[in-house]
Amino acid sequence: MRTQYAVSPDFVNLENGFFGVQPIPVHEAFKRYETEVNRENSYFLRVRYSKYLTAVLDALALFTGAEVGELLITRNLTESMNILIQGYPFSAGDGVLLAEHDYDSVIETLEMVAARKALALTRLCLPLDPHSDEQIVGLYEQAITPQTRVLLVTHVVHRSGQIMPVAKIVAMARRHGIDVMVDAAHSFAQLDYKIANLGADFVGVNLHKWLGAPLGVGLLYIRKGRVADIAPLFGDAQRNANDINKLGHFGSIPPAPILAIRDALDFHHSIGSSNKEARLRYLSQYWLAQVRTTPRVQILTPRSPERSCAIAAFSIMGIAAQQVAERLMTEHHIFTVVRDIAGRKGVRVTPHLFTTTAQLDLLVSAIRYMAAVGG
Repeated sequence: MRTQYAVSPDFVNLENGFFGVQPIPVHEAFKRYETEVNRENSYFLRVRYSKYLTAVLDALALFTGAEVGELLITRNLTESMNILIQGYPFSAGDGVLLAEHDYDSVIETLEMVAARKALALTRLCLPLDPHSDEQIVGLYEQAITPQTRVLLVTHVVHRSGQIMPVAKIVAMARRHGIDVMVDAAHSFAQLDYKIANLGADFVGVNLHKWLGAPLGVGLLYIRKGRVADIAPLFGDAQRNANDINKLGHFGSIPPAPILAIRDALDFHHSIGSSNKEARLRYLSQYWLAQVRTTPRVQILTPRSPERSCAIAAFSIMGIAAQQVAERLMTEHHIFTVVRDIAGRKGVRVTPHLFTTTAQLDLLVSAIRYMAAVGG
């Protein structure tokens, strides 16, 4: 598997949560598409592109369990969530329930729309290490008010790696007549599931993270029958209100990243969703298990293995997280990133399929050394 990735030998990359390294076959396909588009120019887009796009959407529908008419290719999760949030039929006084751990850009979009439309935002602070799904669902339910119209739920928290029980939250919200918007940026192709089985009417996705498609492709899912409820961000008077493509009038966009989605799906299928999830969880648990009991090391990810997968985070008492990340890179050639987690800063560690246990042993040794010697 590692031979299918070309990664820099100059450092150990344990910050694979930003975006995914394209497998070599996907990157080669992307370059072929780019060359083909450049060679044929407008002929490609006007004559041949629609056939390619249909094949990509068919493959995405099969993978997600959705219908083609429920899917729109976007540039990223942020664009998908902006389409949903800014197009949703909010009225003044409506409430939106979200969590402090949700993605910053999505929270900022909600704050912007709340200011424009006089919405009430309620923010939950959820436990880092919950004892059950029901505890999490109960906290969301207790925060619901008569004004609550929408819940924002992040499937895999980008800060700590915690997996939220989305399907159970959605079922609870539906009993209250509340819509759920799901941020599935990190769960898509990291966890083994189908979007349609989450039960939510609205889901945003990144395809350039764990699927390994090129940068610049995301996905928006809207359940059939709800498309008409979302107003377009960009003007499009030609399409029916029930046509999801009314939400994707972006103008000229680069087709090569979109075409390579199908190659990324093929590569993913060659591994298998369950195999991929199991391997990523194994790698994460491998290093966590070795440092969890190390004095002065605090793990900021749930203890139970099934509550996280590839992403996990830690801090070292007495050393600022930014200093820990900088020392990991300068002293040990290990690249990580700092994230705000439950009111504190932690170092996020995200291995990928090409990560070796030997590389994770280097991380473990570095953490133990810093914890022992201090700042």
